Amino acid sequence: MLYHTYLLGGFLLIIQGSCGDIVLTQTPAFLTVTPGYNVFMYCKASNSLYFSSTGKNYLNWYQQKPGQPSKLLFYWADSRYPGNPERFSTTGSGPDFMLEISNVLAEDAAVYYCQQDRNEPRTVIQSRTKTFLFCFQCQLIESVM
Repeated sequence: MLYHTYLLGGFLLIIQGSCGDIVLTQTPAFLTVTPGYNVFMYCKASNSLYFSSTGKNYLNWYQQKPGQPSKLLFYWADSRYPGNPERFSTTGSGPDFMLEISNVLAEDAAVYYCQQDRNEPRTVIQSRTKTFLFCFQCQLIESVM
C-alpha cells in the first residue's frame, strides 16, 4: 500500500492509495472443444478497468496462433476489431469480462488472452492470463469434409 503524506497548515494529512499493477486472472487455463460448440473464457481484473471520464472499459482480447503474432480481437472490452468473425463476442464491465466463441471451428484453436489498458504497465501477461483452446476431433472432421 502506498501512503502520501502532506503537511497542511500544521495538520498532518495521510492519504492512502493503491500501488502496483492490475493483475488479470483468466479462466479456464485450458479448453478442449468439439467444432460446432460454444466456448466461454473469463477474465477478472484485480481492480475495475472502467474509466468514468470516457465511459469505457480498458480491456483488450487477443488471439495468438502458433508461429504468428498476436491478433487483436476486441478493444475497450466490446469494440470488435475489423475483420474478426461475428462468432466472437464479449460481455462485461468493471473487473469481470467474458469472451465467447460460438460455433467453434478448427481454425479457432489458439491461445487467447486478455490485456488491461487502464494503468501502466499496460500489459500484464502471466501464464494464468491465457486460455489455450484445443480442437477435439478436428483432424477427423477435416478429413471427412
